[in-house]
Amino acid sequence: MEQELLEDLVVESIRLYGQDMYYLPRRRNNFDGVYYEDDISSFDTFYTIEVYTRSTEGFGGQGSFFSKFGLEIRDQVIFSIARRTFEIEVTRDEVDIPRPREGDLLYFPLNKKCFEIKYVDNKPFFYQLGELQMYDLTCELYEYSNETLETGIEDIDKLQKNFSMSAFDFGLLSANGKVLKTNNGDYLVTNKFQDTIEQFDPLADNKRIADEVAEDQVIDWTETNPFADSTRY
Repeated sequence: MEQELLEDLVVESIRLYGQDMYYLPRRRNNFDGVYYEDDISSFDTFYTIEVYTRSTEGFGGQGSFFSKFGLEIRDQVIFSIARRTFEIEVTRDEVDIPRPREGDLLYFPLNKKCFEIKYVDNKPFFYQLGELQMYDLTCELYEYSNETLETGIEDIDKLQKNFSMSAFDFGLLSANGKVLKTNNGDYLVTNKFQDTIEQFDPLADNKRIADEVAEDQVIDWTETNPFADSTRY
């Protein structure tokens, strides 16, 4: 009875002092067990869940800084989710998700940003009355990397439209929805594909290199380099 009372208090506290957020489970469509990554993961659904923000004094983490890759934003925030609430809202429909998972997303409506779950602390306190009532999620600002977003939430799905550099998102489609290819196996894409690459990588020389290859201006070092691949430039 005491455990149920404490769990009721935790759920009620998060409901009163927290806010509704969207939990987005990651679908791993081509998971590589060796590198432990998935290069074509997607997000196709969401669940509304009550979340309490523990980082009340602002974002933590390393913040914004310049690295060799340019400007990086590493804002972190800690969210708390009641275990019973998660089981009712998510696990009931997704039996293979018994708890929040690293790699899944939380959409924070206050600043309209997505945060990726980096670590799930399932023991934020030491077994009060012998049970665990909630999870603490350490989240970091989500960095889009060409995942497929079809959640139905416009603020989330537009990330793919604005930042995708995947040829599939710019490819010309046939009547049955397949991406058209040339005789050489290259994808037929719109001009916007090149504009998008140059927008996010100003130093990219893709178009210039492609033009020089087409005009036979690239030097082939095969004759002077025995290790060169004669089929490549």
